[in-house]
Amino acid sequence: MRVGLTGGIASGKTVVAEMFKDLGVAIIDTDVIARAVVQPGEPALEEIRQQFGDQFIDQHGALDRTAMRRFVFSNDALRRRLEAILHPRIQQETMRQARAASGAYHLIVVPLLTESPLKRCVDRILVVDCAEETQIERLIARDFESKPQASRILAAQARREERLAIANDVIQNDGELGDARAQVERLHLDYLQLARSMQGV
Repeated sequence: MRVGLTGGIASGKTVVAEMFKDLGVAIIDTDVIARAVVQPGEPALEEIRQQFGDQFIDQHGALDRTAMRRFVFSNDALRRRLEAILHPRIQQETMRQARAASGAYHLIVVPLLTESPLKRCVDRILVVDCAEETQIERLIARDFESKPQASRILAAQARREERLAIANDVIQNDGELGDARAQVERLHLDYLQLARSMQGV
């Protein structure tokens, strides 16, 4: 069984995914894959350099992710151009890892699942949810973003309501880590049972 895990930026997707990993669940993280496909020497990085220029390649020949993020989040057309380079490669590698994953079920972490073709490849959708004010506070603390830039990043993503509309399951992550962990443990048992029923066991 494939569970798509999504949520807005700074909602706590990575923390929740790690909790599932601690329970022995295989995790396929499209953010990790996205970083891998733009490593020096990868075709995607060369295509980005050709389309956007050398100013987004750092002194070590790697993608300057911070500069690129600030650049494309201010312009929808530019963001779509970048996504056209990255998304097909990310999807291909994600599905390769999914086919190789073991266990009763696995998680595919996709930040932009509401607008991704990967949405059609999962059996359930789990949304990590928190208030937008919490997201902004975490973005400022984590990435040293200004409040206006943090708000622009949120505005460029699917709205909270859109994520919740596609959810089969929701983890509320405004509170303490222990609260999230208890929700993860309950869902883990549910998913094991669902996976067994899907397999006719």
